[in-house]
Amino acid sequence: MSAPPSASPSAPRRVFVAGHRGMVGAALVRALERDAAARGERLHIITRDRAALDLREQAAARDFFAEERPHEVYLAAARVGGIHANATYPADFLYDNLMIEANVIHEAFRAGVRRLLFLGSSCIYPREAPQPMAEEALLTGPLEPTNEPYALAKIAGIKLCESYNRQHGAAHGLDYRAVMPTNLYGPRDNYHPENSHVVPALIRRLHEAKLRGDAEVVVWGSGAPLREFLYVDDLADACLHVTRLSREDYAREAAPTRLHINVGSGEELSIRALAEEVSRAVGYEGALRFDASRPDGAPRKLMTSARLARLGWRPRVPLAEGLALAYADFLARGGAER
Repeated sequence: MSAPPSASPSAPRRVFVAGHRGMVGAALVRALERDAAARGERLHIITRDRAALDLREQAAARDFFAEERPHEVYLAAARVGGIHANATYPADFLYDNLMIEANVIHEAFRAGVRRLLFLGSSCIYPREAPQPMAEEALLTGPLEPTNEPYALAKIAGIKLCESYNRQHGAAHGLDYRAVMPTNLYGPRDNYHPENSHVVPALIRRLHEAKLRGDAEVVVWGSGAPLREFLYVDDLADACLHVTRLSREDYAREAAPTRLHINVGSGEELSIRALAEEVSRAVGYEGALRFDASRPDGAPRKLMTSARLARLGWRPRVPLAEGLALAYADFLARGGAER
């Protein structure tokens, strides 16, 4: 391991946001810039797009960390997608995410990075986990089959952070943490017609239906599954909050072998109710028909974020406001013409 990087009082703090072009990474960059401005802090945010740095390649990751020497890392880079994408590309979801997180975490350690935040997903919890899902539910039962490869990769990322802390924390001052967001939506979401998550998929389909004047829109599944949603800028704010916590405060809620902290809204609604909310945000006035022959996924996914609440953080953006902001972003970025 290299000597840990340190910033002189006059030098800016160097923060690497891995995955800055994605929805979560972009929100992290916005949050970091706002926070630094409010604090009067000098900050240098380090970013690379996939063309400049393929984090699946260990040599590329090693050279990057050796050259840039960040003080802090936010690991938001990942291959993501909805049920269709997970079912179609399971090998890609498992391999790409394993390689990204293994290379970033290991090379950050080698370069002396002491603070790293890993972003996971609520799909790490068993399909039949007691609701609302607490952090202790991890590895207590079978995963949801429709996204098992992605979930396994995210579980491995948590365990990498835990293992590096346990093996190297005392000797090298490592403080690697992990947050598990619920279902996210917001600016810079992926609106691909087949590979997107439920909120952006509904925004696009209902927008297109409104433009065509369709009398109805078919929604995958029965509409009965219950889900929780969080606006992505709320997640970014939570990430900064978790990163700034003292070791003592974080340790009160996260054990060495249960490192992760849930980040959710604490509210759930059915997919049917969500589709109705998106219809209102988009201004689509036709009917919604639910195709129960399509897969539903897990019947219910609600996390408890009680630990994070005890640590002093709560979400700010209600669903109706967040959906309106997401739709405005969709239109500003070209809408259905993309």
